[in-house]
Amino acid sequence: MIQSARIQPLNALPPRNSGRYVLYWMQASQRAAFNPALEYAIERANALGLPVQVVFALTGFPEANARHYAFMLQGLADVAVRLVARGIGFSLRYGAVDPVVTELAHDAALVVCDRGYLRVQRDWRRTLAAALNCKLVQVEGDVVVPVRVASPHHEYAARTIRPKLHRVWEDYIEDMAPRALSVPVQALVESDAPLDDLEDVIAHLDLARAPAPVRRFHGGETRARARLEAFLDEGLSRYAGERQKPEAHAASLLSPYLHFGQISPVEIALAVRAAGASAPESRAKFLEELIVRRELAINHVLHEPRYDTFESLPDWAQRALDKASADPRPHLYTAAQFEAGATHDPYWNAAMREMTATGYMHNQMRMYWGKKVLEWSASPREAFATLLYLNNKYFLDGRDANSFTNIGWIFGLHDRPWGPQPVFGTVRSMGQNTFKKFDAPAYVRDVERMTAAERNPV
Repeated sequence: MIQSARIQPLNALPPRNSGRYVLYWMQASQRAAFNPALEYAIERANALGLPVQVVFALTGFPEANARHYAFMLQGLADVAVRLVARGIGFSLRYGAVDPVVTELAHDAALVVCDRGYLRVQRDWRRTLAAALNCKLVQVEGDVVVPVRVASPHHEYAARTIRPKLHRVWEDYIEDMAPRALSVPVQALVESDAPLDDLEDVIAHLDLARAPAPVRRFHGGETRARARLEAFLDEGLSRYAGERQKPEAHAASLLSPYLHFGQISPVEIALAVRAAGASAPESRAKFLEELIVRRELAINHVLHEPRYDTFESLPDWAQRALDKASADPRPHLYTAAQFEAGATHDPYWNAAMREMTATGYMHNQMRMYWGKKVLEWSASPREAFATLLYLNNKYFLDGRDANSFTNIGWIFGLHDRPWGPQPVFGTVRSMGQNTFKKFDAPAYVRDVERMTAAERNPV
């Protein structure tokens, strides 16, 4: 059975007595395995003697562009093959969520959806719940601990949510075997978007065509699991000691796949625990990032409606930064200069090139990158706007609870006051001592190699 804390009816209607299928509107959990919403739909379909039909609505998402959609569509092509192999129908439809799902819901006994945490995702579910004339059930599958179990209010920092998660996470780190479908789908609901021609689909959508799709990451649960296996083999044992060294290649590189729901955090946690017996410190450090830090970020965007604004920051941080806003800056750059990677700092510029070329940046460099944009901007509010713009445009895992919260951390979110400094006030700064912790020239060489690979693939 799916854990009951993951299941939440979104309207008060009963399931229909008649219907051709149970409909699963897939959105946040873009995978065909280890997906509680899908498995719940199968359970309900088996109980009703019906097949399962999955629909994905290809609609706009705030600030998403061709880079993001190419990665997502690669993943959906993987999903389609896997669902058909399980006897489940899959339909990819152009259009807004409400009309696409409502149309297919006319023939559904029940509609199931997964859970998203950003405003737009919550709005989609709220609107759909009001529009449907049958039961809508939400099943949460992209956190380890369901959010209503983890905490009912906005958490102040990792130290406040950590004990709450530790107390219960063993109850939720459980394997999920795929359910057998009693009634395979017979007549497929047609798609109107061709997954065998991703360029055609992108051309059909009203998207910014730049930045271009990347070659460093390829979307889909097949690639996500391969990436996980590579991390278990090559990175996990070194994670505790080398995770903060970009050139050491000890990071998991799973954040783009988690962002699009192409792999379950529970599946990752199970695999890390099974593989980490010889490296308990590394295992603990990784689970801290995967569960505590990631679910703290989700708690933030769920309970702070202004999560993408300067006003979402703690009061003490806003006061400190405003008080220091007139301090002389050692360097001043515009948003365009930042975007071009045209600063005096070769390491910062390398981080920017990694981001713009490959859609990713190592977390150690992300912190330095963000702190320097704050230090080198005319005002803290201008810095916040610049970071939000660059984050959402270039990162594959941008427009995400984690990345919104990471930007907030640059400005004091989930942190504490430090000793006062120019420009930062009592908000934590980062300086050149950062580069004593790793081989920065080796990182620059890595970026040069990666950007060359993006320009000239083998």
